[in-house]
Amino acid sequence: MTSSSVNGQIDRTGLLLAADPALLRLQERAGGALGGPLMLPQLARLAALAMRLERSITRSLLTADDQNDINASVTITPTDAGATLQITDWRVGAAQLTAATVDAGAADADDPPIGDGWRWECDPQLRLVRLSALGPSTLPDRWQGTSLSETFALEPGEDGRFPVLMALAETRSFEGQRVRPPTGMTPAPATMLMSGQAMVDGSGSFAGFRGWLVPVTNDTTLVDDAGAEPRIADPAFGSLPLSDPRFGRRIDGALRGPLSRIIASAETISGQFEGPIRADYARYAADIAHAARHLVGLIDDLADLQSIERPGFHAAREAVDLADVARRAVGLLMMKAEEKQIRIDAPALDEKAPAIGEFRRVLQVLLNLIGNAIRYSPDGSMIWIRCEQGPDFASITVADQGQGLSADQQAVVFEKFERLGRTDSGGSGLGLYIARRLARAMDGELSVESAPGQGARFTLRLPVS
Repeated sequence: MTSSSVNGQIDRTGLLLAADPALLRLQERAGGALGGPLMLPQLARLAALAMRLERSITRSLLTADDQNDINASVTITPTDAGATLQITDWRVGAAQLTAATVDAGAADADDPPIGDGWRWECDPQLRLVRLSALGPSTLPDRWQGTSLSETFALEPGEDGRFPVLMALAETRSFEGQRVRPPTGMTPAPATMLMSGQAMVDGSGSFAGFRGWLVPVTNDTTLVDDAGAEPRIADPAFGSLPLSDPRFGRRIDGALRGPLSRIIASAETISGQFEGPIRADYARYAADIAHAARHLVGLIDDLADLQSIERPGFHAAREAVDLADVARRAVGLLMMKAEEKQIRIDAPALDEKAPAIGEFRRVLQVLLNLIGNAIRYSPDGSMIWIRCEQGPDFASITVADQGQGLSADQQAVVFEKFERLGRTDSGGSGLGLYIARRLARAMDGELSVESAPGQGARFTLRLPVS
């Protein structure tokens, strides 16, 4: 279905002041109303950007209502009072949701789960923007705008990892995420299964998740790979050697849950969602959240370290586009760059650099390289990402304007736990070691060129066939 034009108007604070019926219907189904905050995350972000830049912005828009995916083009024009919204080329198609698997069966992707269930949607920061019951259930009073982990207690899977967080890192859909329902949701099953479909906007950037929550009626105790004992009924590590895969899974499972709760609580305090507090207390809470996220990063690094040093480790061989993966990595890290007013010159939307590798591993490497460039670059500087295509290899280079590396530093920068004498809490000293091991596992290479005071150029090279 196509309509010629759908119009709306917001004020400087993001309140929707006027809207044509189609736009108002989306606003209401997202839990909002006329005169309230614009509840469509992608549209709200674009409007805020247009007003901040004080110029019109035209972008592709991907959103959804209860039954359909909606693709359109939106033009946002700032005004003295706020901004006008003009949505054209409005195309409606059937929604494609992945239902969570329950016991031995799965609900149809286009239909609600059988029995009681909940539909949910979150923005890229995992803040809930939608939660609706399909049955007679009662939802908690306060959920709108809260973080996913604040409303639902996330539980690790059989491998000790959290499907929703893995999907967030890799910008993909997920299913089978176990959660505990929030206080105030009735009836309240002991465990629920969450599934979600990754949403992207017209530029290919991650726009959040949407999917189902279904109760688990016959919960069973999770077991480890051997099926011999509970996965982590007791977080004590016993006498398992460090090389035993179960050791890593037990560390992962024992620490991720508490750290996730610490992060959620600290962000709630620092964001003053429960009301205003002293500024120094808010800063303390932000520091706590930052430290907890750092610990989660260390856990990720240790888990990856154990994987890549396992005998027989290898990466999948699949077609990847280095330029596309780079654009996705930039989208995930753009907020960190904006905090330091760093500009990133990413590959153009029509640029391609086909190679052979494993998508999620290539993304992991580029997230590390771009993240390091942001961390060690001065405020207001520039980062360049360039692709090159050869007959046998394709390469992608991340170049920054940081302090650069001496010849001695370049000789050890890829070694395990090497942090080049840095004492800040920026990393574990494992990122580049893991990145090079992953590059070589994909029959490629990761190299560096640098000089003191002239920035650094890290290049990932992968075969094309």
